Amino acid sequence: MIGPGGTPPDLANAEIVDYEPVGGDGKVRLKLKDGSIVEIRLEIMNILRAGNDPNTGLPSYVVQSAPLVRLVECPKELRKPPLRPSAKDSKAATGFG
Repeated sequence: MIGPGGTPPDLANAEIVDYEPVGGDGKVRLKLKDGSIVEIRLEIMNILRAGNDPNTGLPSYVVQSAPLVRLVECPKELRKPPLRPSAKDSKAATGFG
């Protein structure tokens, strides 16, 4: 996040702000033009309050996050054989539910 005038916010005195989700499950499902369906969720690590915007006086926040992407559905014609065989008893990543 870049502050007014193209300067980054001063995080020296930023404080972590606790939060709680207000509604929804935080996931977005998108159908791609190739027929695949992906599910995207934004994992929030921290929210920091970094002072106030000098032009508006509103608080400035920095959100530290990472997108989690899960393939929900894929047309068979897009699939290729795996490069290496998978172990039947290995635990595969199942996404985020």
